[in-house]
Amino acid sequence: MSLQMLSPAEIERESFAIITRELGDRVLDPEQAPIVKRVIHTTADFSYADTLYFSPGAVRLAKEALRGGAAVVTDTQMGLAGINKRALARLGGTALCFMSDPEVAAEAARLGCTRARLSMDRAAALGENVIFAVGNAPTALLRLRELIDGGYRPRLIVGVPVGFVNVVESKERIIDSPVPCIVARGRKGGSNVAAAILNALLYELDATRGAGKEPKA
Repeated sequence: MSLQMLSPAEIERESFAIITRELGDRVLDPEQAPIVKRVIHTTADFSYADTLYFSPGAVRLAKEALRGGAAVVTDTQMGLAGINKRALARLGGTALCFMSDPEVAAEAARLGCTRARLSMDRAAALGENVIFAVGNAPTALLRLRELIDGGYRPRLIVGVPVGFVNVVESKERIIDSPVPCIVARGRKGGSNVAAAILNALLYELDATRGAGKEPKA
């Protein structure tokens, strides 16, 4: 087997070409396709072509929120690190994670609950111009649903936690909420998937602004 000596940009282009070929005759929604393909690119898992759920108008609403300078809140530092913050900053947005905040940690210990749950409360205090990117903690999604039931309306929820306990159930509760969402149904997901979805949206907006797409973060 011969190796190809390619630049990072060439590797990405070739990877997406392979993904397109291997999807074969599968027809993806044109708005959703860049997101689905970037998640496959990140995971090498083609099952996401079937399991990624988009609520009606989710991609359009997500782009509107990003163009409006929405804050992106993650439930892990890994998810935060994976988001292309330069592309986000060009739109006036910022990426945040409250999981390592000392006050959140202290309060979680006092109450005997997860830091992810309290991080959602801290994020909700920022207002409703927020996109949540949850890739690890189903308790974050469960808390968001409680806040939504109380009247909170963030701009978008990316719900892709990975695991076994409360994972499937928490995702379905977000799907059944009135808030726009992109959800990886089932057990699969992860912080890398959450970041990939946000980056796909950001790169699409960069392309329409004529800035060109940056290499994947």
